[in-house]
Amino acid sequence: MSGEILLDVSDLPPPEPMERILTALESLSPGDWLCVLIHRQPWPLLPELEALGYAWRMQDRDPPGFEILIWRAGDADADTGANARAR
Repeated sequence: MSGEILLDVSDLPPPEPMERILTALESLSPGDWLCVLIHRQPWPLLPELEALGYAWRMQDRDPPGFEILIWRAGDADADTGANARAR
């Protein structure tokens, strides 16, 4: 079964959110994407994701914070699911 895996790191101090996100990405199966809830824009994470071969989409959420959807680049099922979820 593939789909969304939720990870809420909104209450963690740096660098814990980035560490937990990178660890969680290792367990993604084909068709899975990670939905991360975080309280600030994780600028150091974004180029790291691209270097590791992940695609991502970020949007604002309430209360103030962000939701980041992350999936393996080239995983068509995860890409479709994550982008449909973001709309």
